[in-house]
Amino acid sequence: MTNKISRIIFLSFVCALTLMLTSYNAQTESINSGLLEIDIEIAPGTLNIQSNGHVVTVHTDIKYFEVVHQDVYLNGIRITSWKADNRGYFVAKFSMDEVKKLAENLTVPGENELTLTGYTVDGTDFIGTETITVINNLPSKK
Repeated sequence: MTNKISRIIFLSFVCALTLMLTSYNAQTESINSGLLEIDIEIAPGTLNIQSNGHVVTVHTDIKYFEVVHQDVYLNGIRITSWKADNRGYFVAKFSMDEVKKLAENLTVPGENELTLTGYTVDGTDFIGTETITVINNLPSKK
């Protein structure tokens, strides 16, 4: 019985180690290319130029502690605040008024790419891009 438990523990350890090394190798390949590509999700997914919103939030898949927080940009707009989500990932917040000013160079109405850039504490540049819809509609009165 003890031998069987030892075997299960050993196999679990080997599986966990294999998963960690696979993840590390994927991240190392991105770092070695000089640019770490990350996934982002922008909220709101539809930006209404006429809205009364205050913040555009960008959720990422990069760990909070890996990012130089104050040097993160969205299409050249400097970050206004940041936090970690409940999984420990970096979340960036930008002034919606500043993002709305981008409309001069965006397709309105239409689909537009927004790009988050920054760098990690070890000096590696990162980038993430997502497409959002931009509209220019007066909010309905209730």
